[in-house]
Amino acid sequence: TVLFLMNGFVNAQVGKIPEGFKPIFNGKNLKGWHISRSTHQGATPNFFVSEGAIVGKEKPYGQGGLLLTNKNYKSFELYLEVKLDSNCNSGIFLRSNEGGAAYQIELVLPGNTGDLLGERINPSRGAKATAYKEVWRAGDWNSFRVRMVGEIPHLTLWINDTQMWDVQESKNDFLAEATEGMIALQ
Repeated sequence: TVLFLMNGFVNAQVGKIPEGFKPIFNGKNLKGWHISRSTHQGATPNFFVSEGAIVGKEKPYGQGGLLLTNKNYKSFELYLEVKLDSNCNSGIFLRSNEGGAAYQIELVLPGNTGDLLGERINPSRGAKATAYKEVWRAGDWNSFRVRMVGEIPHLTLWINDTQMWDVQESKNDFLAEATEGMIALQ
């Protein structure tokens, strides 16, 4: 199970929501979001809202699906709070297409939480969040702040207000060099 609190949620559990952020999740329902039916991420998507958070469950393991914003984003900052069950494999997809091709911030326990990977794309430069274990609160809420700027993406990640990495990709790695896409939760 993965629980997500998006920026703007009134009862934020972890950190102070950065000033100037606008909510993309209303805390009540999935209005403004949709489940992908064309992704390879799984055949049994299970996303719903409970106690003001988006909940994603996978059953069987590896069959969780993908929840995407209805809106496309180009350059943005995203703030969200995440609570992960152990033995989960999830992610935050940046500039995703409907099929899930995107830059991905890995959410996997145990594993490489916070690493920058590609999902159906090969990033010219990835990144490792080697310091995440120093700030991670196991079994609790953890804040993620992601900045993605430019046609050739410059990406920065903070976990619990600690910068994990700052990466300038050497090229636009998207098919047809797409410069915008949806935010998605795996």
